Amino acid sequence: MEHHTAHPAAARSSVDGPQSDDKPDPFTVVVVLSGGLDSTTLLAHYAALGCDLLAVTVDYGQRHRREIEAARAVATHYGARHLVVDLRGFGGLLRGSALTDAQVQVPDGHYAEESMRATVVPNRNAVLANVAVSVAVAERASVVALGMHAGDHFVYPDCRPAFVTALNSLVAVANEGFPTPQVEAPFIHWTKSDIATHGTRLGAPLHRSWSCYKGGDRHCGTCGTCYERREAFRDAGIDDPTDYVDDVTEFAAPLSGV
Repeated sequence: MEHHTAHPAAARSSVDGPQSDDKPDPFTVVVVLSGGLDSTTLLAHYAALGCDLLAVTVDYGQRHRREIEAARAVATHYGARHLVVDLRGFGGLLRGSALTDAQVQVPDGHYAEESMRATVVPNRNAVLANVAVSVAVAERASVVALGMHAGDHFVYPDCRPAFVTALNSLVAVANEGFPTPQVEAPFIHWTKSDIATHGTRLGAPLHRSWSCYKGGDRHCGTCGTCYERREAFRDAGIDDPTDYVDDVTEFAAPLSGV
């Protein structure tokens, strides 16, 4: 399935007119880059549109730094400016999430299972998105891009369309009179396999992306996000470039009705 998103950068003229003080640069995009499959494809998506890219990665005290290292490699691949924002103290306050609390074990299995609620980081996307918005206002960027997709809706409330709509309203009110960006989530109605297909077609360095919640030298292959990653490539009919510790090629289908 081929996906196209219209964007003003696609129609960039050879001579840019002057920008007024309260108008953002229509060709500059801030991408929230976690280093995972979705955000790697997101950066590739806006690179293909000819945008000037600023990648923002937030170190919020997550369980490991492998995804931050992956984000750095992906940003370098695209020649994007890359900012790593240090909010490590934030994660230390968030007890009860497997991604920020070392006392909580990372659950294995499909995202549809109730155990995956342990991977919710309270209000995470609101924090990450608003950090990126602040950077975008300062940099006069026209867009802040988020990589959530339809498969996230079941578990994560801050990955749903209503969140993006509310966030845009907040951004407009909070930055009135300043160069205010639009928040875009171009994959929000796509499946993970759609994203894997899109990223592959764009030549995104998906082999450099990192999904596993457990860290380590290789993807574990059994945690919820590894399971989802493997399923995405399988359903898309694309060779998975990921090196997994658990290299079983067949795994259980998701629960019916999910």
